[in-house]
Amino acid sequence: MQNLLTDRELLESLADEVELNLRRHTQIADGWQPHDYVPWDNGRNFGFLGGTDWAPEQSELGEVAKLALTVSVLVADNLPSYHREVGKYLRTGAWWRWVGRWTAEENRHEIMIRNYLMVTRSVDPVELERLRMDHMTKGFRRPPQHLLSVLVTCAFEETAAAIRHRNTAALQENPLVTAMAERIAADDELQAEFFADLVAAGFQIAPDQTVRAIADSVAAFRVPEITLPDGRSSDQVLAEAGIYDPAREHELVFAPLLERWNVFARTDLGEDGERARAELAHLRA
Repeated sequence: MQNLLTDRELLESLADEVELNLRRHTQIADGWQPHDYVPWDNGRNFGFLGGTDWAPEQSELGEVAKLALTVSVLVADNLPSYHREVGKYLRTGAWWRWVGRWTAEENRHEIMIRNYLMVTRSVDPVELERLRMDHMTKGFRRPPQHLLSVLVTCAFEETAAAIRHRNTAALQENPLVTAMAERIAADDELQAEFFADLVAAGFQIAPDQTVRAIADSVAAFRVPEITLPDGRSSDQVLAEAGIYDPAREHELVFAPLLERWNVFARTDLGEDGERARAELAHLRA
């Protein structure tokens, strides 16, 4: 049986890997600007400043694109909750700098999409604000996790987000929506790679604990969900639209990462690790 490492020991043991990955991420991540994607010439005042309030006929987006962008902006706008859930485990050194970098990247996704939706009058701004207030008031919390489970869950979440945004881009709604969705997906993929690399490093020092974290995270995984005005969940509607289907997570989210981590070919697992790996057998290619 392998000795269990505490979260503090794991934080210390992986600190150099975090530093290296943070430098690599910062060098690779494109320094793009949210304002470049917003057609500011299309903007005009709403009624409060003497202009014209929103009306449905002003929107030129299809219903699927409206929903996909609304979900994206609401999830990103709930950033304080996600920042808290990640940051409470990673409050030291390079870990904390990564939390700051990740938070800043997620925030500019929200800035870009929300500005685009307002300037182009693509959605009802009053309804969007009502949804935003409700979603942020409810907040987001996870059950307590160990460090390795946090890293695995974040790798899954960013991979899922990248899939959602790649499929939004594939709608080919218009050139700007396509470009925004592709830009966000590229960021999601880089963030997923950061977390996945740290999970891989976890295997080097605590293989049994790491595969246990993977098995637990697969069993508990849920993407962020929004309750829509008609009472349906965003999961249901996005699945019907082909943007993101939780029923395909095993195939599109979990299996590729398990392959990346070489989970089923590893020879360094003890009894605990083997038991955890057995729980993942249904994901074997």
